[in-house]
Amino acid sequence: MIDRDGLAAFLRTRRASLQPDDVGLPRGRRRRTDGLRREEVAGLCHMSTDYYARLERGTGPRPSEQMLAAIALGLHLTLGERDHLFRLAGHEPPTRGPASDHVSPGLLRILDRLHDTPAEVVTELGETLRQTPLGVTLLGDATSRTGDARSLGYRWFTDPAAREAYDDESERRVLSRVYAGGLRELAALRGPSSRAAALAASLVEVSPEFRELWERQEVGVAPPTVKRFRHPEVGVIEVSCQTLLDPDQSHRLLVYTATPGSASHEKLQLLAVIGSSAAV
Repeated sequence: MIDRDGLAAFLRTRRASLQPDDVGLPRGRRRRTDGLRREEVAGLCHMSTDYYARLERGTGPRPSEQMLAAIALGLHLTLGERDHLFRLAGHEPPTRGPASDHVSPGLLRILDRLHDTPAEVVTELGETLRQTPLGVTLLGDATSRTGDARSLGYRWFTDPAAREAYDDESERRVLSRVYAGGLRELAALRGPSSRAAALAASLVEVSPEFRELWERQEVGVAPPTVKRFRHPEVGVIEVSCQTLLDPDQSHRLLVYTATPGSASHEKLQLLAVIGSSAAV
């Protein structure tokens, strides 16, 4: 059963404890509210201000698990706080560990400060959970996928559009081996009843290319040190990828950088302008 008063008090307290800098928002000159404004939290949670305000007043509907997950991310809750939020709303908390989509506050704080850099948080199956604005401009919005298609490795072998950004055929072949070998390692690590094993079984059925690579038994294939993305507005961009791992959740923060002064660096700066203009 939902504890409306407890939920409302918890949301108000968490909102008041956050500052704009904590979530990558500008502070602005006229700020009289302690912490974030309701409309700011609603935006971070991808819901209407009215819906969120009713939750804080204790008059709103019982939020769904999807809504609660969005609120937990928007308020940068820890795992313990997220579980408490779910219980207040009368739901069982989601599982922790590799199957969890909850991004840790630490990774979110770093991601929020990378507003001028392409970056994303992904699961061990290559499911994109959060992206920076420039990450969306460079790579497209990958957070709204559902089912097996959430995994980039799955899309790589089932959706031709997943390869369009990669201009070099030799790089595509290497990435095919990386995704197949990586999934084999993950299925062995997580076991035959895991999501990784189920994803591999599905790909064996639907993709002859994956089936051929799977039968090679390759593991430990190193990804290219430099990625080359073809963007429709600015052409080919060469970037290096740095990775930060959250071992508790098996999430990775991927940060894409170009050499300062290079043509690719200038193209990223241009994309930042294009993205900002499109958002206005």
